[in-house]
Amino acid sequence: MKTIGMAQKCQTEAIKVTDLCKVYPNGTVALKDVSVAVDSNDFCVVIGLSGAGKSTMLRCMNRLIQPTSGQVALFGEDVTNVNGSHLKQVRRRVGMIFQQFNLVRRLTVLDNVLVGRLRFNSSPLKRCSSIFRQFSKQEKEFAFHCLQQVGIADLAYRRADALSGGQQQRVAIARALAQEPEVFLADEPIASLDPRSSETVMQILSKIHEENCIPVLVNLHHIDFAQRYGKRILGMSKGELIFDGTANDLTAEAVSCIYGDEAEEALEELSAA
Repeated sequence: MKTIGMAQKCQTEAIKVTDLCKVYPNGTVALKDVSVAVDSNDFCVVIGLSGAGKSTMLRCMNRLIQPTSGQVALFGEDVTNVNGSHLKQVRRRVGMIFQQFNLVRRLTVLDNVLVGRLRFNSSPLKRCSSIFRQFSKQEKEFAFHCLQQVGIADLAYRRADALSGGQQQRVAIARALAQEPEVFLADEPIASLDPRSSETVMQILSKIHEENCIPVLVNLHHIDFAQRYGKRILGMSKGELIFDGTANDLTAEAVSCIYGDEAEEALEELSAA
């Protein structure tokens, strides 16, 4: 299918997928020949209905799942078929943020962020110390710095399960920052949050992108947030990438193509944005 509003070709590719396909064992075709490159300067927002293939694409990009066919490249390195320790290295280079936060709820905020530092503890002794939460002063200082970036350093010693949903998502972002990723992928990070918390999380991701020069690719249901925060917007429908452009390119016609029979609600958001 021809892509609507094709964006200018990237000069420096952080992540590139070529002819990406994913067919699940039950026969569900989640991705159909998806090709897209995310530039190092991109803040990309991916929109589309549930089941459009947004989450599958992100999970293929950081190799949480194995694509059926096609190629995934991370900063020019083919990572499509890596496994074992090499696969772990690939995943450590990508900061992944999920809708459900994935925190260790009984641990403190600080300890959850320090989990992001485990990629740097290569020796058996250091790994053993990390298991018992015996992190160095430098690592703790860095974790505090990450919490400062998301505005919750004052909550460092609270248990994660004592926080609101928005605060927990900010902890998850700080944990991803602590692993010093080269790229951020966020899968519906505001889907379970109230409007105020959603705004805060999107502002934080935008600030991290600008100040840390980290490319960001984020899946969203909310078209108004996509318009306000996305430098570049990708639209998916039935496993295909059918839109690649800016907020100005996201016309009513494009929204109708992306959302099909459920375009009316999306068009209302587009009018209100």
